[in-house]
Amino acid sequence: MSNVIFLDVDGVLNSKFWDDEHQREISDGKYIDIDAVKLFSKLVKKTDARVILHSGWRFWFDDEMKPNRSEAEFFADVMEKEGVFISGVTPDLTTEEIRKAKKFSLVKADEILQWLKENPTDNWLVIDDLDLHNNEIASHQIKTDAEVGLTENDVEKALNLLLGNVG
Repeated sequence: MSNVIFLDVDGVLNSKFWDDEHQREISDGKYIDIDAVKLFSKLVKKTDARVILHSGWRFWFDDEMKPNRSEAEFFADVMEKEGVFISGVTPDLTTEEIRKAKKFSLVKADEILQWLKENPTDNWLVIDDLDLHNNEIASHQIKTDAEVGLTENDVEKALNLLLGNVG
């Protein structure tokens, strides 16, 4: 049985704090906090988890998970350098109205649950800075603070969720 981590990017692998300090990188299309990726990598390696992208960033990859935008290419390169690979993406259940309003949190839970229905696994968690409006998801979610992104404390909580109360 494999572990699965549903990964959001904005507010997890970057943050408002990081954005303020890295305007040059952002202007170069590099929206990823490398230190947050290193933290995330520790989690993936310790849990031997598959990573499923449920972020809007998933639209920046083709069906074979090849980046089709420079931002996604940088993201994929940084992840790969840390030994982390995206195994897949959640289905897209957005509507035109949701996309225009940028209210993706309204369908993210349903997208994750649909992925799980098609790929059953007992051990999974969601890392996202948004409230996904679903109790089942909430019980499996590490909710990051968009101001600071992924922290050591978040990784510890994630390890406990995926592996049980180990060490």
